[in-house]
Amino acid sequence: MFLTPAYAQHNPKLSDAEVASVAVVANQIDIDYAEIAKKRSKNEEVLKFAETMKNDHTAVIGQAAALVNKLGVTPKDNAVSKKLLADAKKMKTTLNSASGRSFDKTYIDNEVAYHKSVISAVESLLIPETENSELKELLQNIMPALKTHLEHAVMLQTQIANQWRI
Repeated sequence: MFLTPAYAQHNPKLSDAEVASVAVVANQIDIDYAEIAKKRSKNEEVLKFAETMKNDHTAVIGQAAALVNKLGVTPKDNAVSKKLLADAKKMKTTLNSASGRSFDKTYIDNEVAYHKSVISAVESLLIPETENSELKELLQNIMPALKTHLEHAVMLQTQIANQWRI
């Protein structure tokens, strides 16, 4: 998941460069998951969702890149971004080993959990740790899209669960 309980209880201190790194890494991870889904799923709704994740998260990375260039900030790896990458590596292995309906369920279940974790981390860690007002505004502005992604993923999760019952 995005943050371990230790992070949730004791937020690490992050510089703006570290916040930028976490934001870019989190978005890239979801793009990577979407790419796997586009290769492994045959479910039209899952494929549409994956395309939306790829497009939306790519756009956020573009906005973040433009902002860090404007601000002269170089994203800096940190414990949070490294944990994200380590967790993502495990999930990519899981996703790449699943197929068919099992893949769709695994992918969408992960998308629900991932978006819940990202939303929580942006609200409770990244926004509070950000000092630059433009970076903070970017993080605040992506929240509605993240919440929409979560709602869409939950809807698909329900559809997939209902398909399994048939």
